[in-house]
Amino acid sequence: MRSCEQSGGKMAALEVGAFRRWMLTFTVLAVLRLVPLLQAERRSVVKVITDHNWREILEGEWMVEFYAPWCPACQQLQSEWNAFAEWSDDLDVNVAKVDVTEQPGLSGRFIITALPTIYHCKDGEFRKYQGPRLKNDFIDFIDGKKWEAIEPMYSWLQPSSFLMTSMSALFQLSMWIRHCHNYFTEDVGIPVWGSYSIFALVTLFSGLVLGLILVFVADYVLPSRRYRHQPHCSQEIKLSKPGQFQDDDDEENEDDLSSQARKSSKIFEKYLVKNNGDHLLDTVRQRNLEYTSRTDDT
Repeated sequence: MRSCEQSGGKMAALEVGAFRRWMLTFTVLAVLRLVPLLQAERRSVVKVITDHNWREILEGEWMVEFYAPWCPACQQLQSEWNAFAEWSDDLDVNVAKVDVTEQPGLSGRFIITALPTIYHCKDGEFRKYQGPRLKNDFIDFIDGKKWEAIEPMYSWLQPSSFLMTSMSALFQLSMWIRHCHNYFTEDVGIPVWGSYSIFALVTLFSGLVLGLILVFVADYVLPSRRYRHQPHCSQEIKLSKPGQFQDDDDEENEDDLSSQARKSSKIFEKYLVKNNGDHLLDTVRQRNLEYTSRTDDT
């Protein structure tokens, strides 16, 4: 009986030990499975900016990284950028990133010419970060307010300006043309030269339509002379002799002289009437008539 009890106790002890080992193994495996999830939650602190929500960075303080998955320098920066994002709550700053391969419109809107590119935004004012790319340097840049020593971008280069909006639309158009080219050549099976021919015809047709619209607008705003109102001409000039213009000028000068003579004679006449009476009026009028007749003859 004792041997049976001893063997039963050994079996129970073995089962308890196996159960403990099994629980320990399960706990370790569960922890190992939770570590990637916790890391993913920590990395999710970095916000993703797209063409649809980019206006969020116009309010508050932001640090935005422009990167591409194929860029080696961008891949080296990711660990430091994620570590910096963990301090976002303490620094009261939003840490974000933009994939330029997925968001070509933002690449044109922010004039991204090198990767990675980092921008600091404070209440709609953008400054390009040019310092070292380590976590402590990013923290010191925000905590020490070193961004105040950097001049903000000009107003006409701001991402929300009309110029940058047009640049964004141009980049999006180029990406759309690229997708259409890939669709024609890969999915439809059209050769490359055929795809280029289609784009050339579309460009030519759109240029003709745009030119026609501009002609209509210009003709409406600035009509040609034949549609303008012509002023009424009271007299028509007919040239009968080559020197007629010169004769007309001489006649105009003579008319001016005669009119001045008549005015002066009237003034003199009034003066005589005022001082000498009416008995000289007839004599003056007769002389004036003789004078004006001589002037007309000349």
